[in-house]
Amino acid sequence: METAKAAGVRRSATGFAASVLRAVAAAILAGGMLGACMVVAPSSAWAADAEQAVQDAEVEISADGDAARMEGCDFAVEGFECSRTGSARDIDGLSYGYTYRLSGTDRVAVVNTADYAVLFIPRTVADEFGIEDEGSSQVQEIKTYLAALDENFSTGVNPLASQEEWKVLIADAEGTEGASLAVGDVVFTFGREISEGRFYVTIEGPDDAFDVKSEVRPSQMDSGLLVPAEGAVIAQKGGPLEQVGEFLSSMDYSPLWVTLKTCGVAIVFVFFLGLAAAYFTLRISKRAQDIFDTIFTIPMVLPPTVCGFLLLSALGRNTAFGRFFQEIGFPLVFSWQATVIAAVVVAFPLMYRSARGAFESLDPNMLDAARTLGWSNGRIFLRLMLPLAWSSIASGTVLAFARALGEFGCTLFLAGNQLGSTRTIPIAIYFEWMNGNTEATWFWTIVLLVFSFLVILFINLWSRHTTRYRQKSSHEGRSPKPRRNGTRGGGRRRSAKGLREDGAGSADVLGEGVA
Repeated sequence: METAKAAGVRRSATGFAASVLRAVAAAILAGGMLGACMVVAPSSAWAADAEQAVQDAEVEISADGDAARMEGCDFAVEGFECSRTGSARDIDGLSYGYTYRLSGTDRVAVVNTADYAVLFIPRTVADEFGIEDEGSSQVQEIKTYLAALDENFSTGVNPLASQEEWKVLIADAEGTEGASLAVGDVVFTFGREISEGRFYVTIEGPDDAFDVKSEVRPSQMDSGLLVPAEGAVIAQKGGPLEQVGEFLSSMDYSPLWVTLKTCGVAIVFVFFLGLAAAYFTLRISKRAQDIFDTIFTIPMVLPPTVCGFLLLSALGRNTAFGRFFQEIGFPLVFSWQATVIAAVVVAFPLMYRSARGAFESLDPNMLDAARTLGWSNGRIFLRLMLPLAWSSIASGTVLAFARALGEFGCTLFLAGNQLGSTRTIPIAIYFEWMNGNTEATWFWTIVLLVFSFLVILFINLWSRHTTRYRQKSSHEGRSPKPRRNGTRGGGRRRSAKGLREDGAGSADVLGEGVA
């Protein structure tokens, strides 16, 4: 009995020990998995927290979306800026990969790419707010601020709040070289002073053949100033009328003036060039007419970007023609003059086709009769052709103005996007939307809709007035049906003397009608 009892005790002890060992092993395994998760994807947890913070409105964002404050945080963010597009163009003749403009070296900035985000914190800012390393709680608060402001500014294709992997750079950006961080073969440089007083964020690959845009896929660059929380100004939203008034008072109306000035100058050139081209093609042979007609009409069927590229290749600073105008102080590309050239090229075919169609519809016998009276070609054009074809010419002019008003692709290629100089309303709509300024986008869209409505209404009213006038003239000037004089063929056979008399009478009537 004692032996059996001892054996039972031993089995119980062995089972208990095995259970303890299994529990310890399970705890070690769970701890290892938890540690691995914390090491492998710490940013994933932050991303979820950031999204939750944004959704729960823990970050107080100003009415204009450029400042934010968070309860329990020692600092706030002011002067937030979001750049949805950068540039791969050379600066001062040198390539810097892909660049974003940065307002100053004292701003925190983050570049969001398809796979990770790179956060830059100036050393002076880090020392002011006690930010020691990338794992500190203040860095997480900066991430939350930037993600909330980015989400409020624009949804974007790749929202910053959903980014899981972050790279943090805390360094001094003073000097022309800026502060750099290498991520694989790609180097991110913040606060680089490429030209005097102009700072950039550059993204460069290992060599010039590396395409940063397609390989790294940067989606936006956000930046802002860190200020003490107690000194931050967080503007609150007022009533609807107050918001509209504040929006209109702070709106930059330069795209409207640039557009009206460009269209006003362009339509003068389009009007005279279109009339001259239409009159010219009527006076040449049919074979030459077909060639010139194709040349004058082709801008209407080509995509505007193709027209812009061709004009840039012909008038660019690398050509002798472009360098000549550059040297005399009248640049033809990336200037206001370029916006006029682009508008003229794309609107000219509408004016040309309208004028030529109107001239072709005129009765050639009437023009020949005017020549028999001794009228010169210039007098026939000014006193006869223009008045009779004026309805179609006016409609073509309005259509050409509307086409110049809505021009986008050719202007952007040839003139660029310079605020106050070359930024027209269509370009402003595109870049305001890309930068997340939805209110400004809707404002300029409504402005273009109003202009388009007025143009179409004017054309319809003009056409109705012209049609009514022609019908009235046709009824009032209709002669009674001639009576048969008994001759064979309804009286059509007449003597040479009668024809001469009728011709003279018709010439007299024509001279009286157009004199």
